[in-house]
Amino acid sequence: MPNTQTSTPVAVPAVSPRLLATAAGVTGVMLLLAYLVAFDQGGLSQSGMYLHELMHDGRHLLGVPCH
Repeated sequence: MPNTQTSTPVAVPAVSPRLLATAAGVTGVMLLLAYLVAFDQGGLSQSGMYLHELMHDGRHLLGVPCH
């Protein structure tokens, strides 16, 4: 008995440019926050150590060493 099944193409919905822009913006903000909380010990943190002290408790809460 021959196989008479045919495959039906499935339409893949296109991703809208607005969704891509929103996802890129959210990703950028999250990367900036991760940098500020975990890695900033350079020029930004030298202005009176304000940024370091502001993020100090957050670093310890996340388990990131800052000393």
